[in-house]
Amino acid sequence: MGIVCYSAAKLQPVARIQTMNTVEIFTDGGCKGNPGPGGYGCIIKQNGGVREIKGGHPQTTNNIMEMTAAIVALKELRDACKITLTTDSQYVVKGMTEWMNEWIRNGWKTSRRRHVKNRELWQELREVSQRHAITWVWVRGHDGHPENERCDQLANEAIAEL
Repeated sequence: MGIVCYSAAKLQPVARIQTMNTVEIFTDGGCKGNPGPGGYGCIIKQNGGVREIKGGHPQTTNNIMEMTAAIVALKELRDACKITLTTDSQYVVKGMTEWMNEWIRNGWKTSRRRHVKNRELWQELREVSQRHAITWVWVRGHDGHPENERCDQLANEAIAEL
């Protein structure tokens, strides 16, 4: 099972992290066709409890659903937390850990001077992430990771319910 961990560029001071609640979030998104009907699934593990969330949209893209899953999960947290967010989306992980600061410096343009796709979602994901200390973890999709497989199932259920 391939797992790659990334830390967010701007973490909270260590003393504050130690007092934060620890939360595990798992997300996945997908579409039937791209674009096409899409869904997302989230699992939030906190204080011994587990919460599953799913949702969808009749016309969207894989990347939008991947980002939406992370946004929805992070919005569920009332307090600042120390989070490990696991996803099979390199787009989300690299966007948050490698590309974001350059996009902002470049006026939301890529290194090739093109407008960043899904800018509004990136801005929202950045906003809902800022009060937390997040470690972004990439796992290979459909590779047996139990929570990733369950999130995929939730996303597919959401698509079927559209």
